Amino acid sequence: MRIDIISVAPDLLESPFNHSIVKRAKEKGLAEIVIHDLRSYGLGNYKQIDDTQFGGGAGMVMMIEPIATCIRKLQAERNYDEIIYMTPDAATLNQATANTLSLKENILILTGHYKGVDHRVRALFITKEISIGDYVLTGGELAAAVVVDAIVRLIPGVIGDEQSALTDSFQDNLLSPPVYTRPANFEGNKVPAVLLSGNFPKIEDWRSDKAYERTEQIRPDLLK
Repeated sequence: MRIDIISVAPDLLESPFNHSIVKRAKEKGLAEIVIHDLRSYGLGNYKQIDDTQFGGGAGMVMMIEPIATCIRKLQAERNYDEIIYMTPDAATLNQATANTLSLKENILILTGHYKGVDHRVRALFITKEISIGDYVLTGGELAAAVVVDAIVRLIPGVIGDEQSALTDSFQDNLLSPPVYTRPANFEGNKVPAVLLSGNFPKIEDWRSDKAYERTEQIRPDLLK
């Protein structure tokens, strides 16, 4: 999989993609992540990428011309399965979306800044819009990093135990059950006996029951 990211602040993305599972995916050749500095496509001597709003109002808007130039250059090099815009006024990322995107070959992500992009960018180029929550960040870089991490970890071969990803929260619209490890008794707080029983059908039943209970208590909306 190749993921291209268009960013106003590319340095923000260096650390998230050079550690842990994403780094491992890159080293294995399972994921290629390329970051493009939008200012390289800016207008004039000052590489302008934003301007004031038509109609007045506070805040600057990302201009369409630098973005269009960048996207068209990248489209000339490869076909993108999705061109994603990271923005808070969009559908919220969920596990189903991450699962779907992990099956794609080429993805292009545009990160927003300021008051967002000229709406014509969204109308002409964007195929999918994603939010990571009902709040506003300084820019879309950290949101893009969240999306990339959620996608890349699902690519076969990235995680050593692929079954682990399939049992994560939200894969079956339920939260994960409680998990425990050694010691079995910590200051009188004991691990549930069923997990030590070796009776794997009973363990799976216990996990299913606990997953449902936790979901009902914490995220009842998922059960609807």
